[in-house]
Amino acid sequence: MQVEIWSDVVCPWCYIGKRRFEQALERFDHATEVQVTWRSFELNPQAAFRPGRPMAEQLAAKYGGTVDDARRRLHEMDELAASVGLDFDLAATTGGNTFDAHRLLHLARRHGLGAAAKEALLHAYFVERLPIADPEVLAPAVEACGVPRDEIDEVLGSDRYAEEVRAEEAEAAELGATGVPF
Repeated sequence: MQVEIWSDVVCPWCYIGKRRFEQALERFDHATEVQVTWRSFELNPQAAFRPGRPMAEQLAAKYGGTVDDARRRLHEMDELAASVGLDFDLAATTGGNTFDAHRLLHLARRHGLGAAAKEALLHAYFVERLPIADPEVLAPAVEACGVPRDEIDEVLGSDRYAEEVRAEEAEAAELGATGVPF
């Protein structure tokens, strides 16, 4: 069985959903017959490549309300993440552009390491609270999964896999995806 999941590496629901999906697979008698492919979806393709304001400030500005209200909502999500074994502090995150992360996920997939790289990038952003658009964060995270560093550097120094990322995003749109996980 082939399962395709569109997600972004800065989406808390995507990481929580990934954990829930993995927990469900553990209970599934035919889990070894399930192949999961992680597809590209940028929640905010216009996001800055440099870390921005703290997430609570960003949410208050985007949706209205106070920064304290936003912190409370983020803390509720932190508690939900903890229920599936994840250590979030969403108020400490800053967002960031995920295009290069998605390009590296395509490279990792080519090496049969897509799932490991997906986990590593989600962990770097949500658990280690690292700036996800920073090549100095992306490269070591993906390299630790077994992807050759020279290939990582080549991707980051080029537009390699850009078309593949855009094609998956276009496919998601054609399928009706307006958010993730999908």
